[in-house]
This record gives sequence, structure tokens and C-alpha cells, in this order.
Amino acid sequence: MARSAILNVVGLAPGLLGEDTPHLNKFLAGDAKMVPVKPVLPAVTCTAQSTYLTGKLPSEHGIVGNGWYDRTLCEHHFWKQSNKVVAGEKLWETLRKERPGYICAKMFWWYNMYSSADWSITPRPMYPTDGRKFFDVYSHPMDLREAVKRDLGEFPFPSFWGPLAGLPSSRWIADAAMWVEEKHSPDLNLVYLPHLDYNFQRFGASDPRCRKDVREIDSLVGEMLDFFGKRGVGAAILSEYGITDVGRTIYPNRIFREKGWLQIKEELGLELLDCGASRAFAITDHQVAHVYVNDKSIEWEVRAALEGLEGVDKVYGPDNRGEVGLEHARAGDLIAFSDESSWFAYYHWMDDAKAPDFARCVDVHRKYGYDPVELFIDPSKPFIKGKIAFRLLQKKLGLRMLMDVIPLDPGLVGGSHGALPVSQDNWALLMGGFEGMPGAGSILATDVHRHLLDWCLR
Repeated sequence: MARSAILNVVGLAPGLLGEDTPHLNKFLAGDAKMVPVKPVLPAVTCTAQSTYLTGKLPSEHGIVGNGWYDRTLCEHHFWKQSNKVVAGEKLWETLRKERPGYICAKMFWWYNMYSSADWSITPRPMYPTDGRKFFDVYSHPMDLREAVKRDLGEFPFPSFWGPLAGLPSSRWIADAAMWVEEKHSPDLNLVYLPHLDYNFQRFGASDPRCRKDVREIDSLVGEMLDFFGKRGVGAAILSEYGITDVGRTIYPNRIFREKGWLQIKEELGLELLDCGASRAFAITDHQVAHVYVNDKSIEWEVRAALEGLEGVDKVYGPDNRGEVGLEHARAGDLIAFSDESSWFAYYHWMDDAKAPDFARCVDVHRKYGYDPVELFIDPSKPFIKGKIAFRLLQKKLGLRMLMDVIPLDPGLVGGSHGALPVSQDNWALLMGGFEGMPGAGSILATDVHRHLLDWCLR
């Protein structure tokens, strides 16, 4: 029975293949082929992965973005981890019907808790009652966590997201995937490699500084291809989206506030967004904004306001959300996509002095949207590195502290994703020895599932 490894190289796009990707070029010089993948919308991690693993659109699997607003709880949710929120049969579950006993390892792909995968590791900090935070991972089976950390060391969590995000996290994930192969030899090894996500968003994918990142991930992938090849494991490579350069930030919640549609709640002198009491508000996610309209009488006014914003390319509503596969209860009443050179920021305050305390921190759960500014350290703060060192000392001593070192300047962000890029050079891709894959043209994101399924059953 053939064994397989699928390497999810985040941010890898057809236009990046060239002199900086000798190992990928070598892979394509063999039996492998490459085809551009028209991304599912929104072209973001949780949606793309859910479509690849189920073959369904968000209307069916329910993952309308990396986050959404729960209308019953009146709370927003980002980066949830339970696999139960993804509807539909997963790739490995379908494979088990064809091959009973089929073993799957899921290494850092999202929605990686309480799934039916046999072996899994995912990032999961620990939060003691006193408010402290300790970086860690969650695993299934539970004893896998201590075993892998004993051999590889602690997962370098600061390099997975935040100002220090970089290669060490992808390096550790790759080592863990190869460790699982050596210890347990799964039939399918799903591996997530996020390295290109970081500087591509910091600087923009066309920035010359990002060529180093392309070479680094190409080298790491080449090492993994050699490793799996020597063990008789076939490898395929895919990506979730390409990243385009951006130069414009869109602030829908600030516009809604000017219109009188937001309810602002003041806490300790700072301004929080009260979603449940607002007439309309936006949950932003890269180049998509899910807009929830609690007061249906203003829905057309809200739509007109969105369509009038510079940088907004298209707004979908109850009449046409199905055109992009987003007809689902979790989706916004209105869904706005930016053009590929713009992106949406969640900011609702007008005065930075009144911004919530979490705005200046790496806090992916409390914010009312995805915040790529978390990739930067505030350049306007004097002695910022000394402040960070002092905060880390406080943490080491067991004291509560606020790591408020993130700037409030979305203009720093150089790249984004989520909308459909004009050029296929900036789409996602699929690479491997797939039979029946077109030699030219492109495929849909929903087609990836079928190709992966057939290939795993080869």
C-alpha cells in the first residue's frame, strides 16, 4: 500500500518558482507536475484547508474564514481548534473506507484537536488561572507531546507568530513530521510549513528581502523530499494561497462608527467594540470582511457604505453570497472583498490612546479581526528591546505582565491575501505525480481533494 506525505507550503505560488527554488525545480524535473489552483474564497488558511480536506465549499463545510461571529453567543471566534466545527468527511476518513486501518498523521494543519486523525500535533498555549501564558503544543495521543519534545526540544512558539516569526517554527514542524514517520510510519502525513507567510506579509512578496525566505523554504522542502523518498513515501506539495503586495488599508468599523452603527463600550478608559449591541459591524480577515447587520432596516445603507470604500472590489449579500460559496449561517450578512492591493483592518477606535490594551499585544483571539501588524515591534517606542527583556524577566519570575510592544500602524503591512488575484502567478498551486492532472490551465480548489484522494490510493 502506497504511503504519502502532503507538504502544505503556505504562500507558495507559481510565480515564485525559478532560480530561488532549485529543489522544487528538481522535483518538477522528475515525474511531478505543477498546476495553478484557483483559490477558494476567502483565500485564507482555515477555509482553504477545510476545502482541500473535504472537497466542499464553505457553504457546506462551514469554515467561512479564520474567524466569524456567533450570533447566538454574540461573540467573535478566531483560530478555533476543534475539528468538530468542520462539516463533511475528511480526506483520511474517506481513505479509510477504501483501505480499512489507514493511518493519518496531522502535523500542524488547522482544526487539529479532537479529529479522527491517528497522530496529531498542534500549537496550544497553557493559560493558568492567574492570567499567565505558557507556550506549548497539544497532541493526540496525549503522550506524543512529551515524547516529541523530549527528542526535539520545546516547540519555538514565538517563531510561529508575532514579531519573531520565522524559519525555526517550520524547521521544528518538519523535524516533528519526520520524527513521526520514523517512529510510526503513517500512511498519510499532512505537514504544514508556514515560513513564507511571515516576511511576505511584512514586506510584500515582491520585496527583494523575501528571496531569502523562498530559498530557505525550498531547502527545507528539498530535505523533506529526500527523507521521504528514501523511505519509500511519495510526496506532494500544495499551497493555500499566494500573497500579493498591498498599499492600502480599509477601516470598515471606523466608517460604521462615523455612521452611528457601532456600540462602543468604555472599560478602564479604553474603547471596546460591543458587537451584540451594534447595529452593524465588521469582522475582518485579511482581504475579506464579514459584516454582520443586527438592524436589518439599515442593510442596504451598510452595503452602499461598503461599496463606496476605496479599495473594496465586491460586496456580496443575501441575494448572491452563494455565487462565491459563502451561503452559510456563520458568514456575514454582507461579505466585502478588497482588491488585491488592499486589505481590511479591524480598528474601531479613532484615538490610539483609547485603543484596547490587546491591540498592542499579540492576541489572536480577542481582536475583532486578523491583525498582521502583530508581525512588527513598535518602531516608535524608545528602548523597545529593553522593555521586551524586562517583560520577559517578569514572566520568568512568575509575575503578570503586558507584552504591549505591537505598533498601531497598519501601513507597515506589505502583503496580504484572501481575495482572488488577477494573475495565476499569485494563485495557490498543487505539485506531484498526479494522474489526470491537466498539463495546462488550472484547477479549482475543490478539485484538489479528488486529486489527493486518487493519488493516495495509487
